Amino acid sequence: MIEERFSEGSSYIHNIDPRVRILGAVIYSIIIAVTGQLEVALAGLIAGIIFVALARLSAKQVFYRLLIVNTFIVMLWLILPFSYPGTAIFRVGSLVMTEEGIQYALMLTVKCNAIILLNISLLSTCGVFNLVHALDHFRFPNRLIHLLFFIYRYAHVMQHEYYRLRDTLKIRGFKRRTSLHTYRTYGSIIGTLMIRGYERSEQIQKAMVCRGFKGHYWLLDHFSWTRSDLVAAGMMALVAILLIILQWKIV
Repeated sequence: MIEERFSEGSSYIHNIDPRVRILGAVIYSIIIAVTGQLEVALAGLIAGIIFVALARLSAKQVFYRLLIVNTFIVMLWLILPFSYPGTAIFRVGSLVMTEEGIQYALMLTVKCNAIILLNISLLSTCGVFNLVHALDHFRFPNRLIHLLFFIYRYAHVMQHEYYRLRDTLKIRGFKRRTSLHTYRTYGSIIGTLMIRGYERSEQIQKAMVCRGFKGHYWLLDHFSWTRSDLVAAGMMALVAILLIILQWKIV
């Protein structure tokens, strides 16, 4: 089941208009992603920590999500310092660790964590329905919005179907091994999920047509700008400007 742990709350960040948060997350992510200065990336990381604190999110849950991301970043630390050309600072046989490789790995680590923290604090606190609603206000294509909505709405259905197939295999004594039989079994599971997903999509389409669906969702409530939203937008714009100024001064 897809859970929205961070979307429930009454913090200052939770009360900001989702459109402001989406724009802020996109702008911050672009600035941090394109910068070549470690100082700017560190400033973005600090901003992400501040936003997480303002959102009053569970430190344990945030750390768990960062741990998952940094598990893959560890692989970069095992490769980049020994593969990136530059000044050698350590040798192990034919492997040469370079100073530039360490700096590059550190830059990627800070950038990834900064972007993840900013997106957790600004986007994960919105909730999927509010995000889709905000994308509709930004005039995103209806088909893309519907696709995102249905992925969220029915992903747990496919998850439950997978669990049901998995439990059926366990009851019949199936055990995972490195064998052709295991590969064939998982191939059959994937094929079954695809077929049942297609059948479920046809049922959903027919049900929606019967209810008069013509390719557009009618919204009863709409977002409205408040004074606090304008203040939040101004603060986010100020932080973005400070990051850009810091980039220019360092360069």
